[in-house]
Amino acid sequence: MQPALRIPADEIRAYKNRYDYQADPKLSHIKEAAKTQSYITRHQLHEIAQWKSKRRAALVNENDEAFVHEITEFAFRATHEHSRIGALILLAGVHYPTASVVLHFCVDDTYPILDFRAIWSLGLKQPSVYTPEYWVEYTDVCRSLAKEHGFTVRELDMALWQYSRENQDA
Repeated sequence: MQPALRIPADEIRAYKNRYDYQADPKLSHIKEAAKTQSYITRHQLHEIAQWKSKRRAALVNENDEAFVHEITEFAFRATHEHSRIGALILLAGVHYPTASVVLHFCVDDTYPILDFRAIWSLGLKQPSVYTPEYWVEYTDVCRSLAKEHGFTVRELDMALWQYSRENQDA
């Protein structure tokens, strides 16, 4: 997977600065809870899903509380990337984009947040179906670009999302 950045590298900071930061603090309490608990509850998962995709969030409530606990605890402790992402997408209402938010806020903030806007800004082809292999490659690309340009993965995410918002539909 070779990105063909649409966003000019020298404008990443400017786009990041225009991103609405109000969203991230809404999940900070879940980040702390996940570290303490080593899992998240169905309610916490619903909050994450609501932040990522309001239209899919209600599906998360179809999960049994014990199932959410077991799956998220496993995912947070897993060391193989396919296990982590694969476990999370077993949950009703959780697909790769929402699972990426769970991983970012609850496991390690070097996980990018998978989003069609960021994919577009990276100049990558939007896959018809996400796969574990795509996720791992996407994660590697984002981590590498963030490091190369002196940003955190989250800062890069913000810039990519904002760039798409301002330019993709133009």
